[in-house]
This record gives sequence, C-alpha cells and structure tokens, in this order.
Amino acid sequence: MPNNIMPPQMAHPYPGYQPPQRMPPGTPPQRMSGPGPYHSEQSRRTPGRRPNVKGSSGPSNQPPGPSMGPMPHHSVHRPPHKPKPKKKASDLVISQQLRELVPESQAYMDLLSFERKLDATIMRKRLDIQEVLKKPMKTKRKLRIFITNTSYTNQSKSPGDQLNSEECQTTWELKIEGRLLDENGQVRSDPRAPKKKFSSFFKSLIIELDKEMYGPDSNFVEWHRNPQTQETDGFQVKRPGDKPVKCTINLQLDYQPQNFKLDPRLGRLLGIHTATRPVIVTALWQYIKTNKLQDPIHRDTIKCDEYLQSIFDCPTMKFSDIPFKLNPLFQQPPDPIVIEHVVAVEPGETKSVTHWDISVEVDDTLKQQMNNFLVSTVAQQEIMSLDQKIYETVDSIKALKTKREFMLSFASDPYGFINKWLISQSRDLKVMLNIEGDPEEERKAEFYQKDWLKEGVCRYFYTKVQQRRAELERDLGVRQLGSSSSNAN
Repeated sequence: MPNNIMPPQMAHPYPGYQPPQRMPPGTPPQRMSGPGPYHSEQSRRTPGRRPNVKGSSGPSNQPPGPSMGPMPHHSVHRPPHKPKPKKKASDLVISQQLRELVPESQAYMDLLSFERKLDATIMRKRLDIQEVLKKPMKTKRKLRIFITNTSYTNQSKSPGDQLNSEECQTTWELKIEGRLLDENGQVRSDPRAPKKKFSSFFKSLIIELDKEMYGPDSNFVEWHRNPQTQETDGFQVKRPGDKPVKCTINLQLDYQPQNFKLDPRLGRLLGIHTATRPVIVTALWQYIKTNKLQDPIHRDTIKCDEYLQSIFDCPTMKFSDIPFKLNPLFQQPPDPIVIEHVVAVEPGETKSVTHWDISVEVDDTLKQQMNNFLVSTVAQQEIMSLDQKIYETVDSIKALKTKREFMLSFASDPYGFINKWLISQSRDLKVMLNIEGDPEEERKAEFYQKDWLKEGVCRYFYTKVQQRRAELERDLGVRQLGSSSSNAN
C-alpha cells in the first residue's frame, strides 16, 4: 500500500482536524488537560458549530475562532473475554470463486467429501460395536486339568533313632490344577499374558474318596463358590494310607450366563442338551417357523403339534406364554464333569501325573479389543490436532483471498477505491465512537437554513419555558406552605 494512504485506525471523522505540529527545540512543554491527548486547551478546530456528539455538554459559550474546545473523551467498553467459537464443518469448505481461481483445490473438496463418508461409516460401526458389547461374547477353549498324586513315607531325621509305627506311616497327597490351552493346543508360557485362576472356571468341586477306607464321615472333600470366595490356582487333599485309593472328582462348571439342562423330550426335539435361556427360546421359535405352527390369522397364537402337545400338554398357546411354560423344563443345573481317578500308593516316594482336557467358555479376546477401540482417545486427539491445522490453513487461504481482492480493486481504480474505502472507514469510526448525525453536513451553512430548523428552535424554547415554569411553581408552593404554617402558629 502507498505511504500516502492513511491506515484505517488513523482515520478521523472531522475534516478540519490537523495533527499537532512539532515544537522547535527549547520550547517549554504545554500543559495538557483531560484524561487523553485529545483534551488540549489549545487544540485546533474548524469554525462553526461543534459536532453533535452523544455525551457532549451542549453548545459552547466561547466565541467562534481558530481555537477548538475540548473534545469529548469516549471510554471504550471492553467486553469480557469469551472463548473462541467452536469450529464448524462449513469452515472447512472453500468457496466456488476460490476453486475457480485455483483448480487444484477441487482435489481438497473431494477429500473433504470422502472424509464425511468415512466419518459416517466409522460412527455406524461404533454403534454396531456398542450393540455387540451388550451381548455376552464367549468362545470355546480347552482347559487341561492336571491331577498329581504323590506318596511318601515318614522317616526319622537322625540315623540312630528308632522308628515306630506312627513315624513310618505312609501318606499320599492329591493335587488338582489346570492350565488354559491356546489356539494351538499348547499351554501358555507368556508371563505377561493375563492369567485366569483355575477355581474361577468352576462353581463347585467335590472329591469323593473310598468310603470303605475312610468311612462315611471323612470321605468327602467339598468346595463351593460364594461371594467371599478367594480364587486359587488349584486344590490339594492329603490323607494317610498305604493302599491305592479310588476317588471320584465332580466339577461343576460356572457358566456365565447361566446354562440349563433341558428336559430329555424337548432336548431331543430341538437337538440341544445344555444351553442358555435365549438360545433355547430361539431354537424353539425356529422349530415353530420351520413347521409352520404359527396361526395365520392370530399371529401371536401357536398351534402345537403332537410333539409340543406331549411336552407342554396344551393344543395351543400364546407366544408370550412360552417363557413361563419353559421354566419347569430347564430348572435343572447342567451335569457335572465326573473324573474317575485312582491314587497310586507305592513304597518310597513316588509321583504320578495324569491330565484331562475339558471344554470351557471364556470371554472372547475380540470383545476386549472392541472395548479398547471405543475408549481409546489417542486417535481422536491426533485427528483433532490435524483438523485444527486444516482450519488454520483454510483461514489463511481465505485471508489471502481477501487481501488479493483488496489489491486488485485498488489497482483497477485507485481514486474510486480510496473514496469508497474512506467512506467505509468513516462510517465504521462513527459506529465505534457512538457519534450521532453527520459532522460533514453540520459544518455547512445550508444545514441551518432548512425548514425544520424553526420548528426545532420553537420546540427547544417551549421545553425550556416549561422547565422554568415547573421550577417556579415548585418554589412558590414551598414558600406558600411555609407562610401558612407560620400563620397557624
């Protein structure tokens, strides 16, 4: 911009305003009055009426001359600090005019459209994942149960000591432990992997020893889960004995959600032995649809065939009654896992290990991955930082576009552009300083020769006369009241 163009912040609404001249060296400084630099007593002004500025003290009593009265000081009201407005998706869009100037920007708009589609797809998938996480996700895994029995004979600590019958007693020890196998059928050896306790897979464990050897009172070893149960990695039983012992191990799995054992008739009809309540209801509904047992008119009524009649003992039933009719059919717990084992007891110290593989249900690892995906904020923070950079880039592009249009307008018509720009700046400054009227028109003599001036003067004097009359009546009323009170005394 040329040096002779005054920047917007230096524009002044008074055409006759002249900046203060620099004083020669040695001149004493003049005393300034007022809160700001514009309140100089010797400041210049154009002859004529003082501009009608809101907040001024009325017409000046000084005769017109080259001196200018104090200019009103307008305090700037600073609004409280407000947070930056949140960016909108429309702030990322580049205008059509800018796209015509830079054809390559169309690639950016194509990426913006693709991003919106991708965000919609990700949001839909997140909602799907949330719905899936509401349902239990289980997978079948192999649990290897290790049954270890050890037998040993108590001996004296000193070689010279004699051994009695109690000290030579043979004792055996039975340990039940388990390890979860991986997908390849191997025992996990990674110490960093989360380990689940062996007892967490079971609801109860009962070990029944030979009744003839240990009697009816001490041949049972039981463990049952309760809310205060501490999980453990295994179970251990220790008994005296020098003969092989037959034992039966009953393991009741802890199903989450709870499983039920079906009535044999319904189990053979649906092909299910043990399952959860939703699975059983779904299988029964699938059987009804396959055999077209739903009433075509009353859709909530089911016509039982001969097999369902033998099970539910009714020719028809409502669909809403199915859960209540199923309750008596699967109130039995699932069958326990029964392991027959013989504790081998031999002279000396011996140890033998056997293992059994059973199927258990564990939480699917995919569920944890889905949950981590939903709660993860690392990717969101990175996306937000990149979006902020894009917002800043688009804002800078729009600012450069405005600057380019400014320069092109000035280059095409400098004179007309400067006039329009000054008019705009003057209007903005009047709004900022809260100035009423048109100072440029008020400084001309024709402004005071218009028809409305006489009416305005009459209204002004009428208002002053009314004010003076009201003051006199108020004063006279007070005096009359005072004189009447003195006469009464």
